[in-house]
Amino acid sequence: MQDNTPQTTDLQETVAAIDLGSNSFHMIVARVTDGNLQVIDKLREMVRLGEGLTKTKQLKPEVAERAIACLERFGQRLGSIPSENVRAVGTNTLRQISSADNFLAAAQQALGHSIEVIAGREEARLIYLGVAYGLAAGDERRLVVDIGGGSTELIIGEGFTTRQRESLHMGCVSISRKFFKDGHITAKAMKKAELACAIEIRPVRTWFRNGNWTLAIGSSGTIKAIRNVVQEEGWSEQGITLRSLEKLQKAMIAAGSVEALNLKGLTSERKPVFSGGVAVLLAVFRHIGIEQMQVSDEALREGLIYDMVGRSRHEDTRDRTIKSLSKRYNIDADQAGRVEATALAFFNQVIKAWKMGDPRYSSMLSWAALVHETGLTVSHSQFNKHGAYLLENSDMSGFTRQEQCVIAALVRGHRRKFPTSTFETLPREVVLCTKQLCVLLRLAVLLHRSRSAVTKPHALLEVEGNHLLLEFPKGWLESHPLTHAELKQEADYLEATGFGLSFE
Repeated sequence: MQDNTPQTTDLQETVAAIDLGSNSFHMIVARVTDGNLQVIDKLREMVRLGEGLTKTKQLKPEVAERAIACLERFGQRLGSIPSENVRAVGTNTLRQISSADNFLAAAQQALGHSIEVIAGREEARLIYLGVAYGLAAGDERRLVVDIGGGSTELIIGEGFTTRQRESLHMGCVSISRKFFKDGHITAKAMKKAELACAIEIRPVRTWFRNGNWTLAIGSSGTIKAIRNVVQEEGWSEQGITLRSLEKLQKAMIAAGSVEALNLKGLTSERKPVFSGGVAVLLAVFRHIGIEQMQVSDEALREGLIYDMVGRSRHEDTRDRTIKSLSKRYNIDADQAGRVEATALAFFNQVIKAWKMGDPRYSSMLSWAALVHETGLTVSHSQFNKHGAYLLENSDMSGFTRQEQCVIAALVRGHRRKFPTSTFETLPREVVLCTKQLCVLLRLAVLLHRSRSAVTKPHALLEVEGNHLLLEFPKGWLESHPLTHAELKQEADYLEATGFGLSFE
C-alpha cells in the first residue's frame, strides 16, 4: 500500500497556530520533533465574535474591543516566535464582516502577526488535516463534522486526502441567536432550528449520506461539549449516539431555558450557545444518517500546524493547486515556465531596493506567472479579465482569500492598461507590493511574446523608487523592433499609474 502520509519537518522549532473563530479564539503552541507534534501550550478565550455582527455586517465596537484585548494577550504569549512559524486565520465571522480592513489592521497589530481570512472549504481542508493526524492510520473513508460559531464543515476523506468538502452557514452562535435569542428552549424553537439546519444540509445531503463513509468523527468545542454531557449523564458509553442526542434534546426542552440547564459536564460559558449547537448536530445526524460519532481532540489549529510544517519542507498544498489549475485550464506549461523564470529573475534584481525579502512575495509572483494564461480557456479577447475571474472564484486549496485575490489581481493586470481600480480593492498593506509584482510580471510576459525559448535576452533590471531601467545587450533592441515598440507602449501604460520605465 502506498504511504500518503505528509512528510513533516525535522526542525525542532517552536510553531504556533491561532484560530479566530466565531465563538472562541484558540491558540496552540507546539514543537515539532522528528515528525511528531508536541503541544507545549494552549490558550482559549470565548470571544463570541459572531454575536457582535450586526444586520449590516458591521462588528459592534464592544465586541471588537473584546477581540483585540484577547489578541493582545495571545500576542504576549507568542513572544519571540518568528513570524514564519506563526499562522493566524479568521473564519466565518471575519468572512462576513463588511469592510473588515480596519478591524484586521487593529487585530494584526494587537497580535503582532498577520491574520489570514480563509474560505469555508479551505477551513474544511485544514480541519480534516488536523483530525487525520490525530487518528490511527487506516483505509476507512471518514466523515468529519466540525460545528463552529457561524458555520459547520462537512468533510469526507481517506488518509490525509479530502474527497468532499463543504462549509454550511449554520453554527452554534448563529443558530442560538436566531432561534433561542431570549434564552427560552421550547420544542417549537428546537423544531424550527433543526428545520433551518436541514434546509442548509439538503443541497449536499446526497454527497454526505451514510454509505459514502464508514466512520463519523466530530471535532470542535461544541461537539466535545455535547460528548461530555451525554457521557457524564450516562446516555452514551462512547462518543455520541443519535439516541443520546435525542435524550439531551428532551432534557433541554424540559429545563425550558438556558439559565435552568443543569447538565453534567456543561460549563457556564458554553450554555448560551449550547442549544444552537445541539440543534445543528441533531440535524446533521438525522439528515446525513449518522448513528454514532467518535470525537476528535484535534481540529483546525492542529491542521494549521501540520500545513505550516509541510510548507517548510516544500510540500505546499498551494503548489499542487496551481499545477491542478494549469491542467484544468490547459495552460501552456512551457510558456508559463519561461515567464515565471524571467519574472523571478527580475524579482531577485529588485528585492533589496523594493524591500521584498518576505518569501511570500516571490511565491505570489511565481504562482501568478504559472497561471497568467488561465483566461485563454474562455477567449483570447480580454483573457486577462477572464483569468482573473476564474482564479478569484475557483476553489483553491491551501490559499487564503487574500492570496487568491492577489493572484487574481496580478493576472488581471498582466497585460493592456494597468487596472489601478482592481488593486485598490485589496487590503491597504498589500496594494503597493502587488502593483510592483504586477510590473515585474508584465515585463516578463512582454519579453516572451514570441513564445520561444531562444529570443529572450539576458536583461538587467534596476529600480530607484518606482522608476525602472531595463538594460539589454548592445544592439538587441534594434534587431527586435516589435519588442522595442511594445516597451514604448508599456512605458506609457506604467506612467499613468505612477511607475516610470526606461530601457536601453
